[in-house]
Amino acid sequence: MSGPACIVSFSTVVIRLMLMKSPTKIRLTKSFSFEMAHALPGYDGACKNIHGHSYRLKVTIAGSPMRQSGHPKDGMVMDFKVLKNIVKEQVEDVFDHALVLPESSSGELVSMLQERFENVVLTPFQPTCENLLLHFIGKIRPELSPEVELKVVRLYETAASYAEWNAEDNEQ
Repeated sequence: MSGPACIVSFSTVVIRLMLMKSPTKIRLTKSFSFEMAHALPGYDGACKNIHGHSYRLKVTIAGSPMRQSGHPKDGMVMDFKVLKNIVKEQVEDVFDHALVLPESSSGELVSMLQERFENVVLTPFQPTCENLLLHFIGKIRPELSPEVELKVVRLYETAASYAEWNAEDNEQ
């Protein structure tokens, strides 16, 4: 073997040897979008009123790629489809096109809204971007395989505003 075929073959061998010798950590990020309305009762600005956002959620996990030659998932840290299903079940299916209010909202108001609308979600917290982010982390993290760890979660409330949680900031 000579020429370009030899170079490609040699490069492949070198990459395989590097991956086998060093514990490689790779981060994967998947983005999600959903529409949600909320209100912040008692807030001293316009957000005390019911209003909506086009939320974007970015979830980053890290792990070592599978090293099992011949396995269909050889080289994968996690199947993106698995992460997609976790976020869909734990976040999107609950919050997409929902009206989110704190449990402390007026019972009469909540009853009226629940009679007229299908997806009114009550939370034990004020539904700020930061509190929603922490809630989503609490739903996603237990569903992840022990082989991966949640590294970064970012929730965009608008195109220019987001809250971010980073595992490195929360190490004890």
